[in-house]
Amino acid sequence: MLKIFTNNMEKLKEVKAIVPNSWIELTSPTEEEIKKVVTETGIEEELLTKLLDDDELPRIEVGNKGILIVIDTPYITDNNHKHKYNTYPIGLIISENHFITISLKDNQLLSDFKENKIKDLNVNKKIKFVIQILTRLAGLYQKELKDIDDDINSKEKTLYKSTNNKQLVNLLNIEKTLVYFYTSLKANDVVLEKLSRGNLITLYDEDKDLLEDAIIENKQAIEMATIYREILTSMTDTYATIISNNLNDVMKFLAGITIVFSVPTMIASFLGMNVPLGKAGESSISFIIIIVVSFVIAGVIAWILKRKNML
Repeated sequence: MLKIFTNNMEKLKEVKAIVPNSWIELTSPTEEEIKKVVTETGIEEELLTKLLDDDELPRIEVGNKGILIVIDTPYITDNNHKHKYNTYPIGLIISENHFITISLKDNQLLSDFKENKIKDLNVNKKIKFVIQILTRLAGLYQKELKDIDDDINSKEKTLYKSTNNKQLVNLLNIEKTLVYFYTSLKANDVVLEKLSRGNLITLYDEDKDLLEDAIIENKQAIEMATIYREILTSMTDTYATIISNNLNDVMKFLAGITIVFSVPTMIASFLGMNVPLGKAGESSISFIIIIVVSFVIAGVIAWILKRKNML
């Protein structure tokens, strides 16, 4: 899919044709769309086709007519499981007359820009636009990480009483997401540090301040991912033990109940044999006596098991 945006009265407006100083968005592009962009912008086709690989790593690459910046952005891999994320690369290409973004998936990162929710957005100022995207990306990671932390806290009470693996599997999915986030944030941090040196692109004073803010936001996201991953690892180990102990308590209770109720069963079995019981079997209240004795003995056994914390 190919979309083109230009500035119109401090807002973005979608247009049909590629014009100078426009933002060209390529999402899972076809060969025809790539050739059109290459022909009208002069950007090397190789810079565009590299981003059609999910395994591209964050980096900065300088071409003949453009600079490629690759960053990792989060996406949901399974809508049926909350906070089951992975990351995938998105490319930002800066040329003299155009700004190009290319990715294989429609992403949340650029939606606010297209909907004019970002202040002081001007695609003519390409370096500032890149830094705004990087700042927005760090904020997106922070938002998802806060949601993950809230989800972990909401599961905490349930896990104390859990005897199955469902909640534990959910925590493992979240832990995998945190690993992806941490790895991608560290890689993005390397890209930001390279940009801050000013060797590859010229940074003005305003750009330096914005880039410094982006670096700080990204490092905060890294710290959040690190802390939450450590907490979750500890919680997973602890709750695996809790689930095992809860299951042991259930089995211990069932074993104790079985012992208690086996006593009346044995007495009834012995007395139910086809043997003479003498005077005990001739009394009109024999049945009641047998029932009372059985439950008294069962009660005594239950009390002993309770004293020994076996029931």
